[in-house]
Formats: sequence, structure tokens, C-alpha cells
Amino acid sequence: MSGDTLPSTLQATRDGAVAILRLSRPEKRNALDDETVKGLRRYFMDLPEEIRAVVLHGEGAHFCAGLDLGEVTGATDLHRGILHSQMWHRAFHEIQFGRVPVFSVLHGAVVGGGFELAASTHVRIAEKSAYYALPEGQRGIFLGGGGSVRIPRLIGVARVQDLMLTGRTLSAEEGQIAGASQYLVEDGAGLAKAMELAKKAAGNAAMTNFAVINALPHIAEANPATGFFTESLMAAIAETTPEAQQRLRDFLEKRAAKVIHTQK
Repeated sequence: MSGDTLPSTLQATRDGAVAILRLSRPEKRNALDDETVKGLRRYFMDLPEEIRAVVLHGEGAHFCAGLDLGEVTGATDLHRGILHSQMWHRAFHEIQFGRVPVFSVLHGAVVGGGFELAASTHVRIAEKSAYYALPEGQRGIFLGGGGSVRIPRLIGVARVQDLMLTGRTLSAEEGQIAGASQYLVEDGAGLAKAMELAKKAAGNAAMTNFAVINALPHIAEANPATGFFTESLMAAIAETTPEAQQRLRDFLEKRAAKVIHTQK
């Protein structure tokens, strides 16, 4: 999807094989209106073939303050409300189960629908200014962007209940311990870290990345027998691609680096 077809609330650039998508509505703390959500779906559906990873971040002081409540104020049509939630589901599905890994940079508010959006990405890098909240309980509404499915898998049902029932917020450090993010960095360092990680992922075999994004979550949630069988199928598919065969030869012939652990 070209930048000139995006809504003004989304800004897209690229650095080689890594696409960079910025939520660009800082005056609203990057709250998500319908146009933005639909733009997210189109963007991830129409990624150019040469893009191998995406970095998602927010302009201004916050990642995303969630749903623009103006989109639901006055809603009295039950059917319309269901369709509105499903529109969000489709958009975030394209992120979670798309073609390429998505790395999100979290700072400031990661609240409500913003937390739901972050949870649909694959690797989350939090800056120390980040904080997490699910204020739907205080607003008289409920999660509608897939958060009741994704967020408990990250931080647990009990924590989600606490956030929604009491209005509690989690600091970046608390979120890191709970599982909301995989990385915690100093303020201002998130985008650079996300780009570093995204470039590493962009260098992986495309089929392996696809398997990690699409097969692994289903295998992890399947019954063991189904999971083992699906894993066998995915392993066979991945290892027989020409790219995988070349990478294996490179390793065996000592042209590829070995895995070592370095302190970060």
C-alpha cells in the first residue's frame, strides 16, 4: 500500500526490507478512529513483496491511547456494534497472521485499543515511559479489538481482570515482568532497537518467518497430537525450500555464524 493512499493518521516509510509505519495523530494521543483501523488493515494486506518486516510506532508522547470514543458515543444499534468490533478484528488479524513479523515500539500510553493493537504485533519493545491500562471497565464498555483473546495470553487472565475492574495501570517495568513486552529500553531508544531487531528478522528465510508467525501460535494452542503433526508438516515444508537448503549448506561449510550468547 503506497503512502499516498494511507489516511493522514498513518505515515509510512521504509529502510531497505523494513517498512516503518507511524501512527500520526499525536493531538489525540494516536487514538484509533475507523479510518485509521481500516488503513492499518489495507496497509498490512498490501505490503510490497520486497518488505520482510515492519516496525510500528507512534508519533508524539504516546504509542496509542486506544479507541477514539467518539466512534461509539451514541451507539444504540447492537448489530452495528458487532460489525464495528469485527472490523477491528480483521485489521489486527492482518498484523498478527500476515506475511511478515511486526515489531512495535511502545512509549507513553499503551491503553485500551492501543494495548490490543500492541498485542497483535510479534515483538514489543517498551520504553520506560510506557504504561499499560484497560480502562474499558470504567467507561462502561468492553474490549472489542481482540484484546480479550490476545492480552490474557501475554499477561494472564487475572491481571487483565485487575486492570479492567480497578482501573489499575502497569508501568513499563511491571509490564515487562508480566509479559506485555519482550524488551525494555531507555526512553527514546525504542525505535533504534526495533529497527535493529526488524533487520535481523528481515534477513531470515521468508518461509521460516511465515511459519513462526502463522503456524507456531496454532501449534501452541492445539492438542499435543495435532500440534506434533502440524509441526512435522511445517518443518518439512520449511526445510525443503531452496533458501533453507542454501542456508544449511552455508552453515555446514562454515560460511554462517554460530549461535553465541552475548550480554546486552
